[in-house]
Amino acid sequence: MYGDPVTLPALSLVATPTKRRPVIELAQRAEQLGFPAIACPSLGSALGLCASLAHETSSIRFYTAIQGIYGSTAHEMGTLASHVHETSGGRFALGLGVSHEPMVKRLGVQAGRPLSDIRNYVDILRSNEKYSGELPPIYLAALRDKMLDLAQEVAQGALWANASHSFTVHQVKRVARERSSFRLSNMIPTVVSDDVEAAKAVNRKTMINYVRLPNYRNYWRAAGYIDEMDAIERTIAEGGDVTAVMSDRWLTDCTLAGPASTIREGLDRWYDLGIEPIAVMSSTSGGQVKAVAELFDVYS
Repeated sequence: MYGDPVTLPALSLVATPTKRRPVIELAQRAEQLGFPAIACPSLGSALGLCASLAHETSSIRFYTAIQGIYGSTAHEMGTLASHVHETSGGRFALGLGVSHEPMVKRLGVQAGRPLSDIRNYVDILRSNEKYSGELPPIYLAALRDKMLDLAQEVAQGALWANASHSFTVHQVKRVARERSSFRLSNMIPTVVSDDVEAAKAVNRKTMINYVRLPNYRNYWRAAGYIDEMDAIERTIAEGGDVTAVMSDRWLTDCTLAGPASTIREGLDRWYDLGIEPIAVMSSTSGGQVKAVAELFDVYS
């Protein structure tokens, strides 16, 4: 038997090409086992997976985490989001963000100021609701305080990714006490293994793409990891091995790696903050299906 569903994390699933059917089956299995939610990242089409989950699951919540705002117009996004919201019986939420510079460049679009762009996008979604139909709850990707404040103003929730637990302890104090229904979630790179060093090595590889982004380095500096980010910037400039300068102190604050007990305790720490942890699974010995199966075993 699996544990009390309220202690289980949300689960990130990527609908990768040629493996979309197995991913939907993983979502169905997660629903059977009592996992509370599926978070759908932009890789592999978040909204496509959400549309499938609306029809192929019956009770589990699911949301985009995240859907970038520059890939489609707010009118198009609103119509599709309302469709998934309606056909899922209200189980869907739309997580929005400005994404990252490499993704925006790949789309061939020009990004503006994150705060004003998100505000304007949500405003258009709301104004078009009379044509598209009722919108789902909206969550905003909010690493930094100003975006977290904006999320409280215009949305129903906020999403972090790769957040520092020690820093988030202070950030959640910005959430107004009367906003009891305001949903908070964080995506956490997670590897289950008795070989802790091998698991950490996998997480270090996962974090390479994030430490290369200036906005993430600035966030981690604000979280107190100034020396670590300085070392990473020097290593990037010199063309060296970035993983070699990722400190254990920083890594264990932002990711989870180790045996089942460590993973359960680490995920519970986020629940203790009032934040739904999203396990973003990798494995030391396989791909997504193997990694998710290892998470299922954590709660067996």
